[in-house]
Amino acid sequence: MSGSVEQGISQTHGNTHILHFLVRLPRPVEAVWPALGTPEGLASWFTPADVLEPRLGGAIALRDVGSGQVTAWDVERVAEYTVEDGGRLRFHLERDGETGTALRFTYEFQGETESEQRWRARFERLIEVLEGGGS
Repeated sequence: MSGSVEQGISQTHGNTHILHFLVRLPRPVEAVWPALGTPEGLASWFTPADVLEPRLGGAIALRDVGSGQVTAWDVERVAEYTVEDGGRLRFHLERDGETGTALRFTYEFQGETESEQRWRARFERLIEVLEGGGS
């Protein structure tokens, strides 16, 4: 199985923008979770996490995104980070077949729109990292 980034969906409700992506990853949930739930994993494909307290209510500081709180945390299932002025990023993992993982991503934010292309590029990088082509 190879990874794929399905078409992103962008919605706007007043001043709130929401991006949704479904990303199919060629690795089991246990192998994907560290890329979303550890500082090293996030830095490998998205942005450095200068602070990440891995628990509900823990502190989070994502470089170039903002600081805030872990607002959902279910190991190997859900990581949600809500950052001041940066919105809410939710990563929801589900098993996909025998050895794959489906990542359901939601990004809710206000202000200027974040491009679908930029997130698509990030998820393509995540796939590369998980397939062993990244650092």
